Amino acid sequence: MIKRFIVLLFFFSSAILFAQSLEVTVTDIGFTSAKLQSLQGEKVTTVDSITAIEKDFFRFSFKDKKFHHGFYRLAFPNNRNIDFLYDGNDVQLKTNASAILDSMEIVSSESNRLYYTFVKLNKAYKIKTDLLQLLLLRYPKEDSFYQTTQTKINQLQDNYLEFVTNTSQKEPRSFIARYIRSASLPPVNFNLSPEQQLMFFKVHALDNVDYYDAELIFSDVFTNKTIEYLTYYRNPQLPKELLEKEFMKGIDSVISHAKVNAIVYQHVVEYLLDGFKKFGFDKVLDYIVDNYVIKDDLCLEEKLGNTIQRRIDQNKKLFIGAVAPNISMVDISGKSFELYKSKKEKVLLVFYASWCPHCKIIMPQINELLKMKKNFEVVAVSLDTNREEWKKFIEKNKLNFIHVSDLKGWDGDAAKEYFIYATPTMFLLDSAKKIIAKPITFEELGITN
Repeated sequence: MIKRFIVLLFFFSSAILFAQSLEVTVTDIGFTSAKLQSLQGEKVTTVDSITAIEKDFFRFSFKDKKFHHGFYRLAFPNNRNIDFLYDGNDVQLKTNASAILDSMEIVSSESNRLYYTFVKLNKAYKIKTDLLQLLLLRYPKEDSFYQTTQTKINQLQDNYLEFVTNTSQKEPRSFIARYIRSASLPPVNFNLSPEQQLMFFKVHALDNVDYYDAELIFSDVFTNKTIEYLTYYRNPQLPKELLEKEFMKGIDSVISHAKVNAIVYQHVVEYLLDGFKKFGFDKVLDYIVDNYVIKDDLCLEEKLGNTIQRRIDQNKKLFIGAVAPNISMVDISGKSFELYKSKKEKVLLVFYASWCPHCKIIMPQINELLKMKKNFEVVAVSLDTNREEWKKFIEKNKLNFIHVSDLKGWDGDAAKEYFIYATPTMFLLDSAKKIIAKPITFEELGITN
């Protein structure tokens, strides 16, 4: 049976008829539209759409349009994506729809030929050397097979380095040459123990990454190198608190390299914030915000989301020692409450919601803590929007606090004034209503109050 292929013809040439054009023939793709997207780390931006001019045939002209050099993606509705490098030269690619990478054939474009060769070589080199290193760790050194394996692993590295340092560098200032230099894996001394290799990587893994080259943000170099480097600090056996401290060390190292260029610096910081936000590492996020975003007054993209901006604003304005904003609201019984009228020595402000899983755990714990404290008050500000659900939560957990809410959720006045971005959020105040602690966990609250 004749195999069906996706045929991609990318023309960024000086030809008069189709100068700087993109032509794509996709056999049996079944769709009449595709998206042309620009890649920037893990961020994908659609820059235009392409409509088939006849069955399975797409054409797009880059002429008279400004497109930066870097990596782009042709994205079809069935999640079939083809990444390619645009550097102003002709590009022609052919590939099989069922195995885009493995069957990729570069008809024209030396840059893309080098790119796809590098992608395949990088993957194979990593897999093979990892497996052979495991073998060397367990095999008797006096056996001849050990020597054979060691020779093989060294040959693999020599071939890899030959491509990275020579084959790919015929035009050293080209985008692809610069990309490969920065994206390549660092050389390894396979005679070192895993522990010694780890220490080496922590010091030298970023040596070849050109953080001065801002144009490389239009690739995956800086994001891939960041996550690759942070794996050296990842220890699944550590409790979360210690793991976060390890990540902070790695972050300091990455950012110290990235700071040489303002554009790259911001690119890396935004990637770190987005990544640690997804994994729920709040202390790491606060560390990045306090030590880099606020300190260096970085202006982050809006796409990072309202939660990151609220976190930044909260850390800027509600720092330890700042006076907490007053809260004037109605409590659960309908009576007026004002925070500044509290006469207690310490006040714990807790922003929570009945639907919040962590709140369901910590609120009863705080209730027990309150029983053991004198001259101590808890003011629980609910972000609920349903009064019955709010009341039911209080009664079910027998919470003996001051309970207030305007039932406006995240849009309530107190939530906005305190820049609440997550629940639960706690502020420990003294008698003058100054913030003396911002505990994240119940354990931290036990220590600080």
